[in-house]
Amino acid sequence: MHRLMLDLVKDEFERLQRHELTPVQALIIYNLGESEVTAGELRSRGMYQGSNVSYNLKKLVAMGYIHHERCDLDRRSVRVRLTDSGQEVRQMVQDLFLRHAEGLAMSGILDDPPLDQVNMQSKRIERFWTEQIRYIY
Repeated sequence: MHRLMLDLVKDEFERLQRHELTPVQALIIYNLGESEVTAGELRSRGMYQGSNVSYNLKKLVAMGYIHHERCDLDRRSVRVRLTDSGQEVRQMVQDLFLRHAEGLAMSGILDDPPLDQVNMQSKRIERFWTEQIRYIY
């Protein structure tokens, strides 16, 4: 489902003639939102999954979507936040998600089985896999 969501974002940006961003970069922008965080926080808060967050942040800064500055307390750390261009992209992704949420709600797909049961089942699977990984070592 995650890959399909990335494809949806890709198609939306192609439709809008915004070819400079990858779907992953668009999701980083979307998840960053109004926050100002470090790259480590971006990853640890679950806003971004992947090992190349620094690469994508560097590209987004170069393209003018994200502003970065060194932290006063820890000069090794860089805090990032969206620029006006980044806010514009975030709104595009949010509009896409809202359209799809409305379509899903109207279709009744989320009612059978109820979404809360699906979420609970997903959490149980995640917990099972997490425990399996812990017990390997």
